[in-house]
Amino acid sequence: MNTGDVLSRYQRNLQGEIDSAALYRAMSSAERSPEVAELYMRLAAVEEKHGAFWRRKLEEAGETVARARPGWRTRLLIALARRFGPELVVGTAATLEHIDRAQYDEQPETRDTVMPWQERSHARILAELARGRPSSWSGEVFSRLEGRHGAGDGNALRAAVLGANDGLVSNLSLVMGMAGASFSQHTLLLTGLAGLAAGACSMAMGEWLSVQSAREMYRNRIASEKDELEQVADEEQKELTLIYRAKGMPADKAQALAKRIMNDKDTALDTLSREELGINPDNLGGSAGAAAASSFVVFAVGAIVPVAPFFFVNGTIGVIRASR
Repeated sequence: MNTGDVLSRYQRNLQGEIDSAALYRAMSSAERSPEVAELYMRLAAVEEKHGAFWRRKLEEAGETVARARPGWRTRLLIALARRFGPELVVGTAATLEHIDRAQYDEQPETRDTVMPWQERSHARILAELARGRPSSWSGEVFSRLEGRHGAGDGNALRAAVLGANDGLVSNLSLVMGMAGASFSQHTLLLTGLAGLAAGACSMAMGEWLSVQSAREMYRNRIASEKDELEQVADEEQKELTLIYRAKGMPADKAQALAKRIMNDKDTALDTLSREELGINPDNLGGSAGAAAASSFVVFAVGAIVPVAPFFFVNGTIGVIRASR
Protein backbone atom coordinates (compact mmCIF):
# COMPACT_ATOMS: atom_id res chain seq x y z
CA MET A 1 0.00 0.00 0.00
CA ASN A 2 1.43 3.39 -0.97
CA THR A 3 1.86 6.35 1.37
CA GLY A 4 -1.16 8.17 -0.02
CA ASP A 5 -3.46 5.25 0.74
CA VAL A 6 -2.09 4.97 4.27
CA LEU A 7 -2.60 8.66 4.96
CA SER A 8 -6.12 8.50 3.53
CA ARG A 9 -6.90 5.63 5.88
CA TYR A 10 -5.53 7.62 8.82
CA GLN A 11 -7.75 10.54 7.83
CA ARG A 12 -10.84 8.34 7.57
CA ASN A 13 -10.15 6.79 10.94
CA LEU A 14 -9.65 10.21 12.52
CA GLN A 15 -12.86 11.58 11.03
CA GLY A 16 -14.80 8.53 12.23
CA GLU A 17 -13.52 8.98 15.78
CA ILE A 18 -14.35 12.70 15.71
CA ASP A 19 -17.88 11.94 14.55
CA SER A 20 -18.43 9.29 17.21
CA ALA A 21 -17.02 11.38 20.06
CA ALA A 22 -19.12 14.40 19.13
CA LEU A 23 -22.29 12.33 18.86
CA TYR A 24 -21.78 10.59 22.21
CA ARG A 25 -21.07 13.88 23.98
CA ALA A 26 -24.25 15.36 22.56
CA MET A 27 -26.23 12.29 23.60
CA SER A 28 -24.71 12.52 27.07
CA SER A 29 -25.71 16.17 27.49
CA ALA A 30 -29.26 15.43 26.31
CA GLU A 31 -29.70 12.26 28.40
CA ARG A 32 -32.03 12.54 31.39
CA SER A 33 -30.64 9.53 33.24
CA PRO A 34 -27.33 10.38 34.99
CA GLU A 35 -26.15 6.76 34.76
CA VAL A 36 -26.76 6.50 31.01
CA ALA A 37 -25.31 9.98 30.46
CA GLU A 38 -22.12 8.81 32.14
CA LEU A 39 -21.97 5.80 29.84
CA TYR A 40 -22.20 8.03 26.79
CA MET A 41 -19.50 10.28 28.23
CA ARG A 42 -17.23 7.27 28.78
CA LEU A 43 -17.74 6.20 25.18
CA ALA A 44 -16.95 9.72 23.98
CA ALA A 45 -13.74 9.84 26.02
CA VAL A 46 -12.50 6.57 24.51
CA GLU A 47 -13.33 7.75 20.98
CA GLU A 48 -11.39 10.96 21.64
CA LYS A 49 -8.36 8.89 22.68
CA HIS A 50 -8.67 6.95 19.45
CA GLY A 51 -8.85 10.21 17.54
CA ALA A 52 -5.69 11.45 19.28
CA PHE A 53 -3.97 8.21 18.24
CA TRP A 54 -4.69 8.82 14.56
CA ARG A 55 -3.82 12.50 14.84
CA ARG A 56 -0.38 11.52 16.15
CA LYS A 57 0.05 9.05 13.29
CA LEU A 58 -0.66 11.79 10.77
CA GLU A 59 1.71 14.21 12.47
CA GLU A 60 4.43 11.55 12.58
CA ALA A 61 3.97 11.13 8.84
CA GLY A 62 4.58 14.87 8.36
CA GLU A 63 0.95 15.82 7.76
CA THR A 64 -0.53 19.04 9.08
CA VAL A 65 -3.74 18.09 10.87
CA ALA A 66 -6.37 20.82 10.68
CA ARG A 67 -9.07 21.05 13.31
CA ALA A 68 -11.76 18.72 12.02
CA ARG A 69 -15.47 19.00 12.65
CA PRO A 70 -18.17 16.29 12.58
CA GLY A 71 -19.63 15.36 9.21
CA TRP A 72 -23.10 16.36 8.05
CA ARG A 73 -24.68 13.06 9.07
CA THR A 74 -23.28 13.33 12.59
CA ARG A 75 -24.40 16.97 12.85
CA LEU A 76 -27.90 15.90 11.87
CA LEU A 77 -27.93 13.15 14.50
CA ILE A 78 -26.64 15.60 17.11
CA ALA A 79 -29.43 18.06 16.25
CA LEU A 80 -32.04 15.31 16.56
CA ALA A 81 -30.60 14.11 19.87
CA ARG A 82 -30.66 17.62 21.31
CA ARG A 83 -34.15 18.35 20.04
CA PHE A 84 -35.93 15.06 20.68
CA GLY A 85 -33.60 13.18 23.04
CA PRO A 86 -30.94 10.51 22.54
CA GLU A 87 -33.60 7.79 22.43
CA LEU A 88 -34.33 8.79 18.85
CA VAL A 89 -30.77 8.27 17.59
CA VAL A 90 -29.35 5.54 19.82
CA GLY A 91 -30.49 2.89 17.34
CA THR A 92 -28.64 4.60 14.50
CA ALA A 93 -25.55 5.00 16.66
CA ALA A 94 -25.70 1.29 17.51
CA THR A 95 -25.91 0.42 13.82
CA LEU A 96 -22.91 2.56 12.94
CA GLU A 97 -20.84 1.02 15.73
CA HIS A 98 -21.94 -2.47 14.70
CA ILE A 99 -20.81 -1.82 11.12
CA ASP A 100 -17.41 -0.49 12.24
CA ARG A 101 -16.82 -2.84 15.17
CA ALA A 102 -14.08 -4.81 13.36
CA GLN A 103 -12.44 -1.91 11.53
CA TYR A 104 -9.26 -2.03 13.64
CA ASP A 105 -8.83 -5.80 13.77
CA GLU A 106 -6.57 -6.01 10.70
CA GLN A 107 -5.01 -2.55 10.64
CA PRO A 108 -1.31 -2.99 11.48
CA GLU A 109 -1.17 0.10 13.69
CA THR A 110 -3.95 -1.10 15.99
CA ARG A 111 -3.85 -4.89 15.72
CA ASP A 112 -1.85 -5.31 18.92
CA THR A 113 -3.57 -2.55 20.91
CA VAL A 114 -6.79 -2.48 22.95
CA MET A 115 -8.51 -0.41 20.27
CA PRO A 116 -10.12 -3.36 18.42
CA TRP A 117 -11.48 -4.68 21.71
CA GLN A 118 -12.82 -1.22 22.63
CA GLU A 119 -14.62 -0.84 19.32
CA ARG A 120 -16.37 -4.18 19.74
CA SER A 121 -17.20 -3.21 23.31
CA HIS A 122 -18.82 0.01 22.15
CA ALA A 123 -20.94 -1.88 19.62
CA ARG A 124 -22.20 -4.25 22.30
CA ILE A 125 -22.93 -1.51 24.84
CA LEU A 126 -24.83 0.61 22.33
CA ALA A 127 -26.78 -2.44 21.19
CA GLU A 128 -27.80 -2.99 24.82
CA LEU A 129 -28.78 0.68 25.21
CA ALA A 130 -30.79 0.55 21.97
CA ARG A 131 -32.56 -2.59 23.13
CA GLY A 132 -33.73 -0.82 26.27
CA ARG A 133 -35.18 2.13 24.38
CA PRO A 134 -38.51 1.19 22.79
CA SER A 135 -38.80 4.64 21.18
CA SER A 136 -35.55 4.34 19.22
CA TRP A 137 -35.77 4.03 15.46
CA SER A 138 -35.21 0.29 15.25
CA GLY A 139 -35.22 -1.02 18.78
CA GLU A 140 -36.37 -4.52 17.89
CA VAL A 141 -33.65 -4.90 15.27
CA PHE A 142 -30.89 -3.54 17.45
CA SER A 143 -31.87 -5.75 20.35
CA ARG A 144 -30.65 -8.58 18.15
CA LEU A 145 -27.43 -6.94 16.92
CA GLU A 146 -25.31 -9.17 19.12
CA GLY A 147 -27.72 -12.09 19.05
CA ARG A 148 -29.00 -11.50 22.57
CA HIS A 149 -32.38 -12.83 21.52
CA GLY A 150 -31.56 -15.71 19.25
CA ALA A 151 -33.87 -17.64 17.02
CA GLY A 152 -36.88 -18.41 19.12
CA ASP A 153 -40.35 -19.78 18.54
CA GLY A 154 -41.25 -17.00 16.10
CA ASN A 155 -38.29 -17.74 13.86
CA ALA A 156 -38.87 -21.49 14.12
CA LEU A 157 -42.50 -21.00 13.05
CA ARG A 158 -41.42 -18.75 10.18
CA ALA A 159 -38.88 -21.34 9.01
CA ALA A 160 -41.51 -24.10 9.18
CA VAL A 161 -44.04 -22.08 7.16
CA LEU A 162 -41.45 -21.15 4.53
CA GLY A 163 -40.23 -24.75 4.27
CA ALA A 164 -43.72 -26.15 3.82
CA ASN A 165 -44.61 -23.43 1.33
CA ASP A 166 -41.41 -24.11 -0.61
CA GLY A 167 -42.25 -27.80 -0.82
CA LEU A 168 -45.82 -27.08 -1.88
CA VAL A 169 -45.01 -24.51 -4.58
CA SER A 170 -41.93 -26.20 -6.04
CA ASN A 171 -43.47 -29.66 -6.25
CA LEU A 172 -46.79 -28.33 -7.54
CA SER A 173 -44.92 -26.54 -10.33
CA LEU A 174 -43.00 -29.71 -11.14
CA VAL A 175 -46.13 -31.88 -11.24
CA MET A 176 -48.11 -29.35 -13.30
CA GLY A 177 -45.26 -29.15 -15.81
CA MET A 178 -45.18 -32.90 -16.18
CA ALA A 179 -48.97 -33.08 -16.42
CA GLY A 180 -48.90 -30.55 -19.25
CA ALA A 181 -46.70 -32.95 -21.19
CA SER A 182 -49.46 -35.58 -20.86
CA PHE A 183 -47.40 -38.16 -18.99
CA SER A 184 -49.09 -41.14 -17.34
CA GLN A 185 -50.35 -41.26 -13.77
CA HIS A 186 -47.44 -43.53 -12.84
CA THR A 187 -44.89 -41.11 -14.30
CA LEU A 188 -46.50 -38.10 -12.58
CA LEU A 189 -46.52 -39.92 -9.26
CA LEU A 190 -42.86 -40.95 -9.51
CA THR A 191 -41.88 -37.44 -10.62
CA GLY A 192 -43.68 -35.88 -7.66
CA LEU A 193 -42.11 -38.29 -5.19
CA ALA A 194 -38.67 -37.73 -6.71
CA GLY A 195 -39.18 -33.97 -6.42
CA LEU A 196 -40.27 -34.42 -2.81
CA ALA A 197 -37.21 -36.51 -1.93
CA ALA A 198 -34.76 -34.25 -3.75
CA GLY A 199 -36.19 -31.04 -2.31
CA ALA A 200 -36.45 -32.38 1.23
CA CYS A 201 -32.87 -33.67 1.15
CA SER A 202 -31.66 -30.35 -0.23
CA MET A 203 -33.49 -28.41 2.47
CA ALA A 204 -32.20 -30.70 5.19
CA MET A 205 -28.60 -30.47 3.99
CA GLY A 206 -28.84 -26.70 3.68
CA GLU A 207 -30.22 -26.38 7.19
CA TRP A 208 -27.59 -28.72 8.60
CA LEU A 209 -24.79 -26.71 6.97
CA SER A 210 -26.30 -23.45 8.17
CA VAL A 211 -26.63 -24.51 11.80
CA GLN A 212 -23.28 -26.30 11.83
CA SER A 213 -21.55 -23.22 10.42
CA ALA A 214 -23.24 -21.07 13.04
CA ARG A 215 -22.12 -23.43 15.80
CA GLU A 216 -18.52 -23.29 14.56
CA MET A 217 -18.70 -19.50 14.43
CA TYR A 218 -20.03 -19.42 18.00
CA ARG A 219 -17.19 -21.70 19.15
CA ASN A 220 -14.65 -19.38 17.52
CA ARG A 221 -16.20 -16.32 19.14
CA ILE A 222 -16.19 -17.99 22.55
CA ALA A 223 -12.54 -18.97 22.01
CA SER A 224 -11.72 -15.35 21.16
CA GLU A 225 -13.57 -14.22 24.27
CA LYS A 226 -11.53 -16.68 26.32
CA ASP A 227 -8.31 -15.22 24.91
CA GLU A 228 -9.47 -11.70 25.75
CA LEU A 229 -10.40 -12.84 29.24
CA GLU A 230 -6.88 -14.15 29.77
CA GLN A 231 -5.08 -11.19 28.21
CA VAL A 232 -7.18 -8.18 29.26
CA ALA A 233 -9.18 -9.40 32.25
CA ASP A 234 -9.42 -5.91 33.74
CA GLU A 235 -10.90 -4.52 30.54
CA GLU A 236 -13.38 -7.37 30.36
CA GLN A 237 -14.47 -6.64 33.92
CA LYS A 238 -14.96 -2.99 33.05
CA GLU A 239 -17.03 -3.93 30.02
CA LEU A 240 -19.19 -6.30 32.02
CA THR A 241 -19.75 -3.50 34.53
CA LEU A 242 -20.82 -1.15 31.74
CA ILE A 243 -23.19 -3.74 30.31
CA TYR A 244 -24.88 -4.20 33.68
CA ARG A 245 -25.09 -0.45 34.08
CA ALA A 246 -26.64 -0.19 30.62
CA LYS A 247 -29.27 -2.64 31.86
CA GLY A 248 -30.11 -0.17 34.62
CA MET A 249 -28.12 -1.59 37.54
CA PRO A 250 -26.60 0.95 39.98
CA ALA A 251 -22.88 1.56 39.55
CA ASP A 252 -21.76 0.02 42.85
CA LYS A 253 -23.86 -3.11 42.40
CA ALA A 254 -22.78 -3.50 38.77
CA GLN A 255 -19.12 -3.21 39.74
CA ALA A 256 -19.48 -5.66 42.63
CA LEU A 257 -21.33 -8.20 40.50
CA ALA A 258 -18.80 -7.97 37.67
CA LYS A 259 -15.91 -8.39 40.12
CA ARG A 260 -17.51 -11.43 41.74
CA ILE A 261 -18.14 -13.04 38.37
CA MET A 262 -14.58 -12.42 37.20
CA ASN A 263 -13.14 -14.21 40.23
CA ASP A 264 -14.05 -17.55 38.65
CA LYS A 265 -12.73 -17.95 35.11
CA ASP A 266 -15.29 -20.55 34.03
CA THR A 267 -18.18 -18.49 35.34
CA ALA A 268 -16.69 -15.38 33.78
CA LEU A 269 -16.41 -17.01 30.34
CA ASP A 270 -19.96 -18.35 30.55
CA THR A 271 -21.32 -14.97 31.62
CA LEU A 272 -19.35 -13.00 29.05
CA SER A 273 -20.48 -15.40 26.32
CA ARG A 274 -24.09 -14.80 27.25
CA GLU A 275 -23.93 -11.08 28.07
CA GLU A 276 -21.43 -9.87 25.48
CA LEU A 277 -21.90 -12.31 22.62
CA GLY A 278 -25.50 -13.35 23.17
CA ILE A 279 -24.45 -17.01 22.88
CA ASN A 280 -25.69 -19.82 25.09
CA PRO A 281 -22.61 -22.05 25.50
CA ASP A 282 -24.82 -24.98 26.48
CA ASN A 283 -26.44 -25.42 23.07
CA LEU A 284 -24.60 -23.08 20.65
CA GLY A 285 -27.73 -22.34 18.69
CA GLY A 286 -29.28 -25.81 18.70
CA SER A 287 -28.67 -29.18 17.12
CA ALA A 288 -27.74 -29.31 13.44
CA GLY A 289 -29.25 -32.79 13.16
CA ALA A 290 -32.57 -31.73 14.66
CA ALA A 291 -32.70 -28.70 12.39
CA ALA A 292 -32.02 -30.87 9.33
CA ALA A 293 -34.69 -33.40 10.32
CA SER A 294 -37.32 -30.73 10.93
CA SER A 295 -36.54 -29.07 7.58
CA PHE A 296 -36.85 -32.42 5.82
CA VAL A 297 -40.23 -33.09 7.43
CA VAL A 298 -41.82 -29.67 6.84
CA PHE A 299 -40.70 -29.62 3.20
CA ALA A 300 -42.04 -33.14 2.68
CA VAL A 301 -45.38 -32.20 4.25
CA GLY A 302 -45.78 -29.35 1.78
CA ALA A 303 -44.48 -31.33 -1.19
CA ILE A 304 -46.77 -34.32 -0.65
CA VAL A 305 -49.92 -32.25 -1.13
CA PRO A 306 -49.72 -31.90 -4.95
CA VAL A 307 -48.59 -35.52 -5.28
CA ALA A 308 -51.26 -37.18 -3.11
CA PRO A 309 -54.14 -37.11 -5.67
CA PHE A 310 -52.12 -39.17 -8.14
CA PHE A 311 -52.11 -42.10 -5.71
CA PHE A 312 -55.82 -42.48 -6.44
CA VAL A 313 -56.84 -40.75 -9.67
CA ASN A 314 -55.41 -39.93 -13.07
CA GLY A 315 -55.67 -37.30 -15.76
CA THR A 316 -57.55 -34.02 -15.43
CA ILE A 317 -59.18 -34.89 -12.12
CA GLY A 318 -55.82 -35.51 -10.52
CA VAL A 319 -54.44 -32.23 -11.88
CA ILE A 320 -57.46 -30.29 -10.61
CA ARG A 321 -57.17 -31.83 -7.15
CA ALA A 322 -53.42 -31.31 -7.02
CA SER A 323 -53.80 -27.62 -7.86
CA ARG A 324 -56.41 -26.94 -5.17
